[in-house]
Amino acid sequence: MTAADTDLERRWELIRSKGPYGLLAVGTLLSVATAELMPGRGERTAVAVLVAAGFALQLWWGRASRTRPGPSTAGTVYYTLRWALAFVLTWLNPFFAFYAVTGYFDSDELIPGRRLRWLGPFACSIAVSGSQAGGLPFHQPVQWAVFAGLLVVNNVILTVVGHLTSQQEERSRARAETIAELERTNTALHQALEENAALHAQLLVQAREAGVADERRRLAAEIHDTIAQGLTGIIAQLQVVANAPDLPTARSHLDRAADLARHSLGEARRSVHNLAPVALENDGLPQALKGTVTEWSERTGVRADFTVTGTAEHLHDEVSATLLRIAQEALSNSARHARATRVGVTLSFLGDEVILDIRDDGEGFDPLALPERSSTGGFGLPGMRARAERMAGCLTVETEPGRGTALSARVPLVRHE
Repeated sequence: MTAADTDLERRWELIRSKGPYGLLAVGTLLSVATAELMPGRGERTAVAVLVAAGFALQLWWGRASRTRPGPSTAGTVYYTLRWALAFVLTWLNPFFAFYAVTGYFDSDELIPGRRLRWLGPFACSIAVSGSQAGGLPFHQPVQWAVFAGLLVVNNVILTVVGHLTSQQEERSRARAETIAELERTNTALHQALEENAALHAQLLVQAREAGVADERRRLAAEIHDTIAQGLTGIIAQLQVVANAPDLPTARSHLDRAADLARHSLGEARRSVHNLAPVALENDGLPQALKGTVTEWSERTGVRADFTVTGTAEHLHDEVSATLLRIAQEALSNSARHARATRVGVTLSFLGDEVILDIRDDGEGFDPLALPERSSTGGFGLPGMRARAERMAGCLTVETEPGRGTALSARVPLVRHE
């Protein structure tokens, strides 16, 4: 139920509980103002007694209704007694029809069974129509005719209003059920999304673990089938050389050992080549860097520009892989920590060395606050520095809080064999 529905229900409850007091008070005040219409002292006394009985009845029902919510026999008794008081009071003074109107509001809340509920408003319409026709009892036939017409009109209005109210309640009920169903559906969908996200993360972890395990098995088989067997063959040939009876025999086995060593070296290079970044499989370093920068910009929404200076060279695979990994790590750090709005990547060929510069206009940081690099390298800046140093190069960083970051990796230019 919405807040508006709750507020409307609270107002209706206020009308049902306090309305009879107010309408009875209105009828009493108008009766006092028109006391001359009741010529007998006994009628005035009867009105006073009945009004007191009406207030007492309301006080009793105010307490009794707390333990008898909803349609019940007690509610029917209360409704009948209230109608009887209202009818007699209207007979004595037509202005008490205001009190009789109370029966229009709560018959469905007090009388059980739909077939009986219409009797309450119909009985109330008798008192109201009698008041509208000039007051009971009637002394002229024309009053009876007017009363009959008013009775028909009042009940037609009650029927139309009741039908419209029923339709509105049905629509409200259907709307509330629809909202409740949507809430349940949204809750189920949210739970399903959370479960799917958890499942997706689990599948990614499993796929990563499976990929690592497959790669380890592949590398183990590769080493066993190529390098290990080649080294075993070399050892065997050298053992023969050690026991060779003459120089020609020893030279022959040394040649075989050299051939096995060259073959094993070729297999080792092939294995290393297979571990190169995927971006370098079909493209050179400039093209791979351009694609990496473009993909990163599209993924993060940060403007990123890539520039090549000098004459591009076809670099050794290890050099290309090292610079590409440094660029990927620098871009990843910028996305995670820098909060930059613009990034520039420049690859410069300077004859005997290659320089990779990555600049951003982000938050920067204090280089002295970074942990010291371990001997194994690691990730982030220490990892990038270790990569450059393995290529006999270096990595420099210029940054300070609030002034962005400039990173430069320099490595020797080693051309592809």
